[in-house]
Amino acid sequence: MYFTSECFTKPPPGKGAHSLCLEFTVKSQCRPGQPWGEVQGSVDEKPFLQYDSNSNKVRPLGVLGEKVNATKAWMDLTQTLGEVGRDLRMILPVIKLEKKGTRGLRTMQVKLSCQREAERRTGASWEFSIEGQTALFDTMTMNWTVVDPGARGIKEEWENHQELAKHFRRISTGDCNHWLREFLEHWEKLLEPTEPPLKAPDTHQSSSMWIIIASVLIGSALICLVLIGVIIMKCRRRS
Repeated sequence: MYFTSECFTKPPPGKGAHSLCLEFTVKSQCRPGQPWGEVQGSVDEKPFLQYDSNSNKVRPLGVLGEKVNATKAWMDLTQTLGEVGRDLRMILPVIKLEKKGTRGLRTMQVKLSCQREAERRTGASWEFSIEGQTALFDTMTMNWTVVDPGARGIKEEWENHQELAKHFRRISTGDCNHWLREFLEHWEKLLEPTEPPLKAPDTHQSSSMWIIIASVLIGSALICLVLIGVIIMKCRRRS
């Protein structure tokens, strides 16, 4: 599964902001052997996990995924991904859209995102899209934005399922923020610059230098001896 859309409608504000994004694709029906649900997760837009409903397992991606796949936060996230996928598949067939699509066959794309900046939670939201009809739910302000008029049914269906809506809000403002904080501890360590190793002295170069110095000294000494010998011989002839 490959996602081409951006995780956020706008980049997180401020320098040093971090984000966690989980992108779900849920189908009301699927062919035998194909997963009805898939998820890809990223931290700061870097993919670190992939999930599908057939295996019900999360596969780590990249260096961050390999680093955190044995943590408790990873285990909690794995369980939550399956639960959220099943909840979305349950509600998908009953959502009414003004734009009529293929009867009985629907695909929902959902993006859960949360942000942190300066060690505090700064954003959390859900984006729901069915057959190109999109609605956004900002769980920090509890405000809905119906991007496409035909998506009003998405907003209405969630308002009719208050318990499920509250559960999803807790996931986005609580669990998502907790996972991001836990993963950032490992992510920031991976991004820390490492000092280059001290260069070992080149013994071959040092040896060559000493040979040259020794040769110069020996040559100078020989020249001095020759000059002294010449001077002595001249003195003897005069005497």
